[in-house]
Parts: sequence; structure tokens; C-alpha cells
Amino acid sequence: MTDRISGSAFKQMVLFGAACITAQKQPINDLNVFPVPDGDTGTNMSLTIQTAAAELRKSQPATVGEAAKITASALLRGARGNSGVILSLLFRGISKATKGLDELDGAALAAALQEGVSTAYGAVMKPAEGTVLTVSRLSAVRAADAACENNSAEYVLEETIKAGAEVLAQTTDMNPVLKKAGVVDAGGKGYLVILEGMLRALRGEEIPQVEEQREKADFAAISEEEITFTFDTVFIVRKASENVDLKPLREYLSSIGDSLVIGEDDDAFKVHVHTDIPGNAINEAQKYGILEVCKIENMRIQADDVAAGKKTISADDLDNEEEMAAEEEVTFAPAEKRYGFLAVCAGEGLEAAFRDLGVDRIVSGGQTMNPSTEAILKEVNLTPSEVVFILPNNKNIVMAAQQCQGLTEKEVIVIPTATVPQGITAMMNVDTEEADPQVIAQTMADAAATVTTAQITYAARNSDFDGFAINEGDYLALLNGKLFGTDRDINVLLSKLADVAAQQGAEFVTAFFGEGVDEDHANAAAEIFAQRCPDAEVSAIPGGQPVYYYIISIE
Repeated sequence: MTDRISGSAFKQMVLFGAACITAQKQPINDLNVFPVPDGDTGTNMSLTIQTAAAELRKSQPATVGEAAKITASALLRGARGNSGVILSLLFRGISKATKGLDELDGAALAAALQEGVSTAYGAVMKPAEGTVLTVSRLSAVRAADAACENNSAEYVLEETIKAGAEVLAQTTDMNPVLKKAGVVDAGGKGYLVILEGMLRALRGEEIPQVEEQREKADFAAISEEEITFTFDTVFIVRKASENVDLKPLREYLSSIGDSLVIGEDDDAFKVHVHTDIPGNAINEAQKYGILEVCKIENMRIQADDVAAGKKTISADDLDNEEEMAAEEEVTFAPAEKRYGFLAVCAGEGLEAAFRDLGVDRIVSGGQTMNPSTEAILKEVNLTPSEVVFILPNNKNIVMAAQQCQGLTEKEVIVIPTATVPQGITAMMNVDTEEADPQVIAQTMADAAATVTTAQITYAARNSDFDGFAINEGDYLALLNGKLFGTDRDINVLLSKLADVAAQQGAEFVTAFFGEGVDEDHANAAAEIFAQRCPDAEVSAIPGGQPVYYYIISIE
């Protein structure tokens, strides 16, 4: 049994934990009971801890304090979504407790876990029971008792996980929504998956390789008659946004070829496919981002060359190009004015709306693609002002935005907007002549609170949620973030939302229509609201947002 954790051991533990949650991120995502497509817990926690793994791979920490500091710093900047932020806070507390320590014994590990809990709870305004906070708190209590029984780090971590598993099972009964769905808390599960990986590393197990191995086919063993499709097509596309859903692309490419492999990371994806129409494959892929490099070979003519190992452009080449570009780009904008504004949104139309209202910088993101603290911080530093107001426009991004405070010399103020319409209304009420930034912030927040936001999207999974029996693919209507209705006919939901607008005596209704919604349908949707609210000013504006067919502002 391993009694003490060194710096190098802590590094391996985090790498192992990162590999484990990456391998299990989809099962963790499936625990999310809310049927709306979102930046799911498993994905956010996986992406968050992978930032720490990347930094640790570049270093050789001599002490556990140094390793924990590197981990916490990377997690802070890489945090995505509320679950990622809480994970970063847990490790930030561990870093505080291990400062100056060469190694961790069982007692020190227990103290570090408890400090992690204190840090996380201190940052969450209204901690809820039945979440990762509950799992971490009660498992840390067991860690302290275990350290008194046996001052071995391995024993303490093992007992922590056992206790955490018992608490996790109880989260189903702690939260009515989880109980109805019959699942445990996704964040708590993710936390334990990471701890389990850390324990396996401490026991000396080999870190699992979670990245799919993508070996090139042995074309020397294939006769020309066996080649179904002519062109071996390989290309890399830089994603238009993080967490792009490549499932539709995979389905399309499978319909026009074979030998399909798609590999991806946060920034780009690489496609290998055999097809007779490579141009169509590339054109379709460019709907998801910008083409970086491609290689097309005629397998019937060049089979011998390919069999000889002709070199292709790799993802490493892309990484090198990105690193070189990053060294050349400007990373900090000096203040040219007192106040600046940054908004998070996805879609060219929404970006244009915010820019027209005076927003300086845009962070691409929203549902399904929660930007990291580092991504937000980068744009904060590029905002040419002393004070930067951030409009997250999504409740799952607020905490990540708040982590930017203290990471830059600029003063950062987060307006807790939960939707795009709230952000737009907040910007419409900005008074840059006001000398006190807190007064401006309060005015913006008050204005945002007056907005009713309706959204129409689709069900990402089957669910029995909040009294609705939902099937994957159903149209879903949300009202101020809560499930309002579901139907197979989108016009039925639009009519019901229009009735709500009429009941509220709406004076302004703006429907931002998303990608894939044509203008004729958007105008017809606006007409539904105009008929129900004859005295209101109703407009349909192209938002270009993914996931949501309509984002509707009612004032």
C-alpha cells in the first residue's frame, strides 16, 4: 500500500483521472435528465481536467505542492460549465492545502480534500444537496476518519471513494428530479470517476489510452477489385465552435463512402474517408468549421505509393501551426476607454445584434458549447477598456465568467444574464456616462430581469421530465429556462407561447431564428405572435444560432 504521494505521483494521478472521465464522459452525460441539448456534465468535466493534464505533461513537478498548483491553475482557466468550475474549485482547495509540501500522507490528503470542499462551498452562493458538493463533502468527512485509522494516502483515498459511492447512490433520493428519473447526480459521478482513476494510478496501474487508435489501412493487401470507392480522402477542419456535434456529418459521410474515421479535439476534427465524391465530403464538413488541410489520393492509380507509406499531414502539424500563430497574436489590449463589453453567443445574427449595441468582443458559445474560463479571459484581455462587463447569456456559463475576476488587471463585472434576450436588453440600458460601474451593472441586471425568454429546441433524449413524457426529437418549448411544452408540431408551441405573450401584455416581441430555419417560416412564426398581440411591435431577426430554432424575447 502506498503511504505517501509525491509530486510525480500526483501528476500521474491527475493524468489517470483525466483519462478515466474522458473514457466515461458519455455515460455521465446520459445521467443529465433535462432533455434539452446542453453542455453536458461529462463533457464539461472531461474538457476541464484535460487542460490540467496537458499542462502537467509539459512539466516535471518536484513536489506535490507544485503539481497541485499546476493542476489548479490549469483547471481554473480551462473550467467549462458549472460542473467544470466546481471541479476546478475542489482542486484549488487541494492546492491551497498542499502549498509548500513535498509529499502527502493520509492525514495531509484528508486535509486537502476538506480544503477543496470548503473552497467549492465558499464560491457557490446557494449550494444544493444531492450534487457533487454533497458527494465531495461527505466523502471528505470519511477521509478524515480514515486518516486516523491508517495514515496511508492509498487507504484514505480508497475509503474516500467508498464513502463517496454510498453518498452518490443517495443523491437519487435527495433531489426530486433525480428521483423521478431514477439516476444519480452526474457531477458527483464524474468526481468519483476522477478519484477512482487517481487511486488506480497510486496503485501503479498503467494509464488507459482513451484516444481511438487511427491506423491507416494496409493498401498493399487490397487488390484494385476490392476498392469500392476511388479516393482516399483525409482532411482537417478547424471547428467553428467548441463541442460541435459531428453526428450529422458522420451520417452523411457514411452514406457516400466507407472506411470512415473521425477524430476530434476541442479545436479541430480530422476525417478519413474513402469516397467517389471527395469534394462533396469536404463541402459538407465545411459547414462545421474552416478547412485547414486536405489530401486526396486516387487509390486505384496510386495504390503502390500509398502502400509504400506516403506521408500525410497530421494533427501534430496543425498543433504546431496554432502554436506559432499564438506566439504572434496580440494578447492584451490597453485601455482606450473606461467601459467595455463582452458577450457570449453563437450565431452571426446574434453577434451582429450585440455589436450594434456596443459590445466590443464576442466569445462564441452557449448551449452545447460552454466556453472555458480561459476562452472568456482571452477576450476580456482583448477588450480595450479599464472595466469589462461580461454578459454570459447562459446560466451554465456565469460561474466560468466569474472566475475571470482576479485573473486580469482589468476590472471584470459579470452581469448574470441567463439568456441572449436578457443580454440584449441589458445592453440597451447601458449608460456609459455613469461614473460608478456598479450602478451600471445594477441597471443592466434590473433591465435583464424584465425580459421573458421563450426558446424552441428539440429533445436530445427520451425523458419523463416535469410532467412531460418526452421522446427524442420532439419539439420543446422553454419559458425562462423551464420546460413549457412539447409537441411534434412546432407551430402548436409557437401558438402557446404567443398566448403567454398576449397574457403579459407584451409591447415588444423579437424572434431570433436559428440556423436551418428559413425566412418564410420565421415570418410565419412572427405573424402568429402579431395576431395574438396586435398592439405589440413584432419582428423576426436571423440569429443563426445552433440548437435553438427560435429564441424569443418578450417585453
